[in-house]
Amino acid sequence: MHRREAIRNVAILLGTAISASTLSALESCTSAPKNYELNKPETKSLLAEIAETIIPKTNTPGAKDAKVEDFIITMMNDCYKKEDQQTFLEGLKKIDEASRQQFKKGFMDITPEQRTELLTKVEQERVDYNKRKDKKEGDPTHYFQYLKELTLLGYFTSEPGATKALRYVAVPGKYEGCIPYTKGEKAWAV
Repeated sequence: MHRREAIRNVAILLGTAISASTLSALESCTSAPKNYELNKPETKSLLAEIAETIIPKTNTPGAKDAKVEDFIITMMNDCYKKEDQQTFLEGLKKIDEASRQQFKKGFMDITPEQRTELLTKVEQERVDYNKRKDKKEGDPTHYFQYLKELTLLGYFTSEPGATKALRYVAVPGKYEGCIPYTKGEKAWAV
């Protein structure tokens, strides 16, 4: 199996599609020089809170427990082109600006409910952007696509995500192709 197929299979397992930009970044890992803006403490804090809003802590660890923000920064710096990094950073600024317009406070200062409300609107904006009729090949990926993909990938490939959010067997036994699933059970990690 080739690396691209393996990554696509992981995406299917996680129940999401991976954009061409992310797939390309994961496959080649040839990137622009490190982006200082991504490494600022305020950027890292904002990423941590956005990721935690996407995957909050419940009876399983959240994105902050898995240190997804570190994963996102590393992936952006090591695997994404300069243009993609810029789109991503501009997107983070747009989220903070949208928070200030809607709630008169930056994203870091609003309640978890307000964060969810705001990111739900941003997600709808992403869906509309991807479904638009005038979309051309080569158009930039929506910034929230990167955020969601990297949050999910970082979380479910982390130790807390793979072992506490998913069912996990370190050394599996025999192959059982048909195992009954009861609603509410954890999905299996691979």
